[in-house]
Amino acid sequence: MLYAIFCQIMPKGFTKVPNLDKFDIAILKCLQEDARATNVEIAEKVNLSPSPCLRRIRNLERSGIIRGYTADIDRKEVGLGLTVFVEFKVVHHSRENSEAQQKALLAIPEIVSCFLISGTADFLAEVVVEDLAAYERLLTDTLLTLPNVSDIRSNFAIRSIKTHGPLKLPEGR
Repeated sequence: MLYAIFCQIMPKGFTKVPNLDKFDIAILKCLQEDARATNVEIAEKVNLSPSPCLRRIRNLERSGIIRGYTADIDRKEVGLGLTVFVEFKVVHHSRENSEAQQKALLAIPEIVSCFLISGTADFLAEVVVEDLAAYERLLTDTLLTLPNVSDIRSNFAIRSIKTHGPLKLPEGR
């Protein structure tokens, strides 16, 4: 049932593989390494002149392959020392309940990533907060009040080994 909901809510063309060539892949790899690199620096690394390189970057942005640019902030250095992986099980699987749950989860700023999953839970969220007391407040005041939730399981990260790693991109044609 959940798979059927998943298929319904995924955007059209979800399984379509983008038509990227070796230059596009090289540009994406450069941007994953350093999103602040200048167009000239990227063009040099991928063996293109700056003008076609910039055109390709703009096309990657317009197509949605590049969704944006962000800073990779050290969580502990800004006082966010606890990462919790929270599993949510919902009651009455339906498209409406799934959409309501997704909307509610998107509105919680402490949730930094969230997935519709298969298995014993329906959603898996990565929560980042200051400490255990902050998580307890979030759990009791917000998470336990979410619509259609029948069960919540919390898994606490002991140590971060790898976060925000680059995607392993396919080879370009």
